[in-house]
Amino acid sequence: MEPSSSSSVSPSPNAVSGVHLLSSLAVPVYLCDMEGKITFYNAAAVALWGREPVPGDRWCGSHRIFTTDGSLMLPDSYPAAIAIREKRAVDDLQTVMERPDGTRINVISRPRPVYDNDGNMCGTINLLTETSEQSKPIDHTNPLSQLERKMAKRTEKLRKSEEQYHKMIDEVQDYAILMLDIQGNILNWNRGAENIKGYKEDEVIGHNFRMFYREEDIAAGLPDKLITEAAQNGKAMHEGWRLRKDGSTFWGYIVITALHDNDGHVIGFSKVTRDLTEKKKSDDRLKAYAEDIALRNKQLEEFAYIASHDLQEPLRKIQTFADILRMKIDDKQAVAANADKIAGAAQRMSLLIKDVLKYSQLSATDILMEPVDLNEVISEVLGDFELLIQEKGVRLSIAPLPVVKGIPIQLRQLFANLVSNAIKFSDKTEPTIGVTAQHVSGSALADTGVADMRGHYVKIAFSDNGIGFSQDYAEHVFKLFKRLNNFSNGTGIGLALCRKIVDNHHGHIHAESQPGAGATFYIYLPI
Repeated sequence: MEPSSSSSVSPSPNAVSGVHLLSSLAVPVYLCDMEGKITFYNAAAVALWGREPVPGDRWCGSHRIFTTDGSLMLPDSYPAAIAIREKRAVDDLQTVMERPDGTRINVISRPRPVYDNDGNMCGTINLLTETSEQSKPIDHTNPLSQLERKMAKRTEKLRKSEEQYHKMIDEVQDYAILMLDIQGNILNWNRGAENIKGYKEDEVIGHNFRMFYREEDIAAGLPDKLITEAAQNGKAMHEGWRLRKDGSTFWGYIVITALHDNDGHVIGFSKVTRDLTEKKKSDDRLKAYAEDIALRNKQLEEFAYIASHDLQEPLRKIQTFADILRMKIDDKQAVAANADKIAGAAQRMSLLIKDVLKYSQLSATDILMEPVDLNEVISEVLGDFELLIQEKGVRLSIAPLPVVKGIPIQLRQLFANLVSNAIKFSDKTEPTIGVTAQHVSGSALADTGVADMRGHYVKIAFSDNGIGFSQDYAEHVFKLFKRLNNFSNGTGIGLALCRKIVDNHHGHIHAESQPGAGATFYIYLPI
């Protein structure tokens, strides 16, 4: 009786290579293709079964197979059938095989997947062990017996090594460790994968690893890009959100490594995933803290500017009217008038300080937003500059302004900076300041970068007849600490702060000017 064999099937790296060696083994061994048809068996397998398989036999050469409790086992439940169907190794599955003469023997089956040179599973190799077999004397002088012993020891060593490896992988709970075929289909599943992803082994084996990615990542082709990168470069690494069975997400760090055969061909991939959700949350908190610190530092700069600039005019008024009051201390009417002026300036200063404190306690600009009547804002600002306007002989032309949603203290700063600039950079005997307003649609601001092109805006123009500047420097004037001349001792913060305030209100500001012809600052605020 000659054992059958098939040249189209080759054992996996863990099996003994060479059909002639398998044929000579005293251990029962046989191979099946993916349909379960027996493609090879050795003499030891025939002796165990008590018969030689006939063409068309599937899964096993035994007459019949029973479970250990005596129930007849259906072919789909045979160990080799399980290994083929689930594409995995089956460890130490005990069955009862019946020979044609009716005798039954207890057998342990250990079917393992067999792969072709391209890494595709092409069948299974099954090693059988009769558990009730009595020990046989060993002929130490027979070279074949010596070979059998060596091969049996090697097979047992490989089996134990493989078992230890699988147990080690299975016991790792902090990492999901998977084996994928070249298409990305899942071949095995460890305890760490179950802990992290929430699936049981039988729920994922044979499925593609795309199942762990969000719809937008799949649409972007991320899973395919990763295994392509691993195949081309040997390894691919990535961090991102992944899906659990319950639909929740976790932040996973993954490493996909290509596996190669002896000829260097990719036959599959290993994939290791670690759940870094807590680290991601911690990093995000640190980032948020850093952004909050940066925001508060910016606010401190603004507070410093308010203290050194916006509060100066009320203080100047108080000092001026206090000096006048001392000079006219005997004029009761003058004393009363100047005392009222001092009280008004002090009240205005108190309101400014309260607004500054309110602003310092809130970091989110949306919380600070409220309806603001711009007529009241310009009136308060001109009141602060009352003495300077009288001193310079400034002529004012103020059109009615609308109500907008904004931050009152910032809009006062905006108007105050523009009025201050207009007065500061005037060299005319009769300086003029004009303020106009008109409604425009967002579509008219296509080139300005405003967020809402479909919204409506108020366009406010602050014009003066001062020294002006070249239009080439129209953007330069809004940069922090930049001044175009030495006309005054300004800090170069005012217009930079104006742009920041307008940005906070989701608007736009730009300037138009010519040397000696004054300047106009256009502000667009959402209505």
